[in-house]
Amino acid sequence: MIPQITLKDGTPVPAIGQGTWNVGDARSNAAAERAALRAGIDHGLTLIDTAEMYGEGKSERLIAEVIAGQRDRVFLVSKVYPHNASAAGVARSCAASLKRLGTDYLDLYLLHWRGSHPLAETIAAFERLRAAGHIRRWGVSNFDTDDMTELLALPEGGHCATNQVLYHPDARGIEFDLLPWCRSLGMPVMAYSPLGQAGRLLRSPALAAVAQRHGATAAQIALAWCLRQGNVIAIPKAATLDHVRDNAAAAAIVLSDSDLAAIDAAHPPPRRKQPLAML
Repeated sequence: MIPQITLKDGTPVPAIGQGTWNVGDARSNAAAERAALRAGIDHGLTLIDTAEMYGEGKSERLIAEVIAGQRDRVFLVSKVYPHNASAAGVARSCAASLKRLGTDYLDLYLLHWRGSHPLAETIAAFERLRAAGHIRRWGVSNFDTDDMTELLALPEGGHCATNQVLYHPDARGIEFDLLPWCRSLGMPVMAYSPLGQAGRLLRSPALAAVAQRHGATAAQIALAWCLRQGNVIAIPKAATLDHVRDNAAAAAIVLSDSDLAAIDAAHPPPRRKQPLAML
């Protein structure tokens, strides 16, 4: 059973979802990617995250094939490019994403990162989409604490459902201020790339040692670490059935104090404010 994280509006979502960066880019991988996403849904990883940026719509088109006939099982997330985040641009981008995804609504729509368009204009556009039923809720991505403070000062800023940011044992800067700040507001954080990049994190001797104690993989330990305090939704990419099964099984791993101490020693938590890490 995948643990649930409750959004501010009371909606439960799985603490582990499925990321789709680079999914759909190569036709030769499409069948395996579709099978992995379908298996993820069957294993309870029903939150699927994508963006108009991912393959310039290819990810959304592949997801459309996966969710056809089972849209109601999925919590669907997509993101708008910052340069499209004007009043008219948000509406156009959302309409295009909905068409590619083969659905008439998104469960969550995010601003991918801050751009030149005023936040107030973007949020007003999100609110119009929500009122029209095209999106159920909205949020942001790659926002630091000062960005979030500015956002929440806007008249409708309190409707922000989540902030999606980079978070894993080698990228812990948000623990100093952003993560506890979001927790104090009851706002879950969505962790992208929770397994790191290019396999570097998964070669960590500390993660390997903890994994051996649990009869698990380093990737499973990294996921369990992300979920250890609640209020975090991890969205790892899984391109194979084995990875899907491993990701789902990670939800059952409970790390001990000694496990966490060993990870802290090798991957120290922040002692001061750090610039927000981004990919």
